[in-house]
Amino acid sequence: MNARSGSSDEEHQLTAALRRFPRRSLQIRELSIRDESFRGMCEDFAAAEHALAHADQLPVHVREERRAEFKSLVESLAAEIEQALGPVKGLI
Repeated sequence: MNARSGSSDEEHQLTAALRRFPRRSLQIRELSIRDESFRGMCEDFAAAEHALAHADQLPVHVREERRAEFKSLVESLAAEIEQALGPVKGLI
């Protein structure tokens, strides 16, 4: 990370998680401040979503297999993030 990076980079890394769990944005932001592992999970989630979004640019002979792998990774990381966030508070 260079000297000019920081909060804007961190915000970018959280974008995918914030988009996936918009009602839990406050929790995501708070947890990312205090938990480096959670930040890493969000970074991995963003990278996996990016890879999935660009799977069509891969060579034809590996495209579908990679798309399936990326989709599986996205879903797995989303489940991990959701688990790290814990139960939704305030719902009956």
